[in-house]
Amino acid sequence: MAQSGKHALVTGGGSGIGLATANALVKAGWTVTLAGRNKTKLLAAQTATNASSIAITDVTDAEAVQSTVQAAIKQNGRIGLLVNNAGGVISASFEKTSLKAWRETLDLNLMGAVHGIQAVLPGMKAAGHGRIVNIASTAGLVGYRYVSAYVAAKHAVVGLTKALALELAKTGITVNAVCPGYTDTDVIATAVATISKSSGRSTQEALATFTAANPQGRLVKPEEVAAAVMWLASDEAAAVNGIALPVAGGEVS
Repeated sequence: MAQSGKHALVTGGGSGIGLATANALVKAGWTVTLAGRNKTKLLAAQTATNASSIAITDVTDAEAVQSTVQAAIKQNGRIGLLVNNAGGVISASFEKTSLKAWRETLDLNLMGAVHGIQAVLPGMKAAGHGRIVNIASTAGLVGYRYVSAYVAAKHAVVGLTKALALELAKTGITVNAVCPGYTDTDVIATAVATISKSSGRSTQEALATFTAANPQGRLVKPEEVAAAVMWLASDEAAAVNGIALPVAGGEVS
């Protein structure tokens, strides 16, 4: 059983930012439940991080998320930290982005966070303490071409963060967002491969499409995003509420 309040639920925990965050949390003494859709990835992540448990769940399904949260609480105690990391992007011009793609993008990136918050909030309010960290994106702060649905969804996540932070300001619960720039994850690796194949450019040339956005000329490391989450989850950040923190090398401020 976790130390009271030291149980974290991390969605999209099988790879990338979720995996790095879980690893940092475990090292800091948190009990971690990893949630996601891919059992193979979650099991590998559990082994790599020594997370306490995994939960196969689809964050777009509100009932499934409720069940996951209740099972995680039963196994590891009340949830003191929710990291809404599950997300994904569909790339296309606005005119070629179907209504189905819009719904899927909003369901995953926005409603997935909503479902997670709805599930953990009663327990946090009862305890008078909690941390909610939404992994948004620089796409929640500025616009990007060819990912209009993703940009809209992440802007909505930032708006949700700010609104909920005000609603919960006197409850002992903080709500914040972390907004990574292009990060060294499987999503970017796949995008680089796709660009290289379709354009005939080298891998390095395709990678430059993303690193050029960062004034530091590189991809953000997942561990750097995890470090921001760890700070927001700490007692020392109790007065930090409703922010959208860029981790992007100076791309946005």
